[in-house]
Amino acid sequence: MANWSDPRTTTPYAATDARAEAYDAGLRAYMLSVYNYMLSGVLLTGIIAMVVGNTSLIELIVQPTARGYAPTLLGWIVTLSPLAIVFAMSFGQNRFSEGTLKAMFFAYAGLLGASLSTIFLAYTQASIATVFFATAAGFAGLSLYGYTTKRDLSAFGTFLIIGLIGLIVASIVNLFLQSGTMSLVISVIGVLIFAGLTAYDTQKIKSMYAYVAGTDMIGKVVIMGALNLYLDFINMFLFLLRLFGSSRD
Repeated sequence: MANWSDPRTTTPYAATDARAEAYDAGLRAYMLSVYNYMLSGVLLTGIIAMVVGNTSLIELIVQPTARGYAPTLLGWIVTLSPLAIVFAMSFGQNRFSEGTLKAMFFAYAGLLGASLSTIFLAYTQASIATVFFATAAGFAGLSLYGYTTKRDLSAFGTFLIIGLIGLIVASIVNLFLQSGTMSLVISVIGVLIFAGLTAYDTQKIKSMYAYVAGTDMIGKVVIMGALNLYLDFINMFLFLLRLFGSSRD
């Protein structure tokens, strides 16, 4: 009869439980780091957008014209620089150190905040705040679903990426058409796409932990995961703002 006090009979089970607990603890710490960086980026973007948008600093970004506002030279630099940074991070993440990726992430968030400061010229502060908190609530629910669901969302990933490409093309076309109806459709589809990407990216980031746990890559994966969720949040916010934001005019 087995002696349950004998370490030889209890160790295998204890070791398995210990490994599972250590894995779960590591996963929680990993995801918490991702969310902390993501939230820090969103806060930095929001603070800089509010400061620039509500002070004379906005004049460095845009200048009033007969047809509204036009970007200054600095405004164009501020607008295009985040795009260059995000491409550099996406395609050069293996070459950059973890510290460099962190610096690039926060530089991206700061520059995007300056670029987004112009929303304070177009929408009331009350509607911006309302949409922001609505986005935060929706993002939290979608990300929680992506983290907890047992359903494999990878099949939706390809569909969402194709939809995103189509959304970008349609947005570029509408820059020339200036169609209000098309703009409304683009905004609705944009919200749906980034809502889906929030759940999909959360699940993908979670699954990556199994591959990078205990390796030197984990810090980089945390930053890139935070960047993906940050982009999901910001884009969902902007599309919702187009739909529900109250114009200052």
